[in-house]
Amino acid sequence: MARKIIIDTDPGQDDAVAILLALASPELELLGITCVAGNVPLSLTAKNARIICELANRPDIRVFAGCDAPMARKLVTAEHVHGKTGLDGITLPDPTMPLQESHAVDFLIETLRAEPEDTVTLVPIGPLTNIATAMTRAPDIIPRIQEIVLMGGGYFEGGNITPAAEFNIYVDPEAAKLVFGAGVPLVVMPLDVTHKALTSRARVEAFRKAGRVGPAVASWTDFFERFDKEKYGSEGAPLHDPCTIAYLLKPELFRGRHINVEIETGSELTLGMTVADWWRVSGRAPNATFMGGIDAEGFFALLTERLARL
Repeated sequence: MARKIIIDTDPGQDDAVAILLALASPELELLGITCVAGNVPLSLTAKNARIICELANRPDIRVFAGCDAPMARKLVTAEHVHGKTGLDGITLPDPTMPLQESHAVDFLIETLRAEPEDTVTLVPIGPLTNIATAMTRAPDIIPRIQEIVLMGGGYFEGGNITPAAEFNIYVDPEAAKLVFGAGVPLVVMPLDVTHKALTSRARVEAFRKAGRVGPAVASWTDFFERFDKEKYGSEGAPLHDPCTIAYLLKPELFRGRHINVEIETGSELTLGMTVADWWRVSGRAPNATFMGGIDAEGFFALLTERLARL
């Protein structure tokens, strides 16, 4: 039986690749896509999610617009990485499939109440605003969530938007603090993992040959890796968000520890930092499986093989 998931996202080229990977994988049943403001404003993330679904010939996937700003702060976006549309690179047609009328938070609440307990996994690959808002409005859904597998944070790698904070957590640290403290089983894909899954010329060219969607994926990768190459002096760029879907398909590709992770919300200097007790020195109870390693060759092989199916 396929695992039921909801992807919560702010596409973003790497978000797009994660969505395509999910759509290419029969092991997963995508109940819907909920969009949040993050990499670009909500109007664009909701548009981009539908563009991605149509690229995959899946206009049947329901896409919901959610929160347009963090719970307690002004929105910070990342056009400097993803371009003004969030999907800069290849030019794709505007979507024709409709945006659902319901709010994303309402969809999350209604779905988690309707589906059997412990059967729906949430996959947030943007700021955690929608997830935290749903938990705040309807605390009864919290014990019904099977697992949350998210991209966010960093420990040894530090941050990518500030010296201490990774972008998704930094945009809405209050939401992240609520989610990390909710008691739901958490699997975290931090920068420590994603920065070990770097593109290369060979990997991008393999994408380009991967069936009908391959040229779009290669074009997106060509676009956003320019920023990381310049910033880090690396050969390629990390593919952050697809790590979450890859974990659901092949958890053996990843290595991590079950540890305590707290979110900093009070310090201007370290706002949004994921304080990961990797060495278990705090005495605080573990609340997340925090990944630290990845089989990069296996990850890219999985990604390329699945994309070629679409």
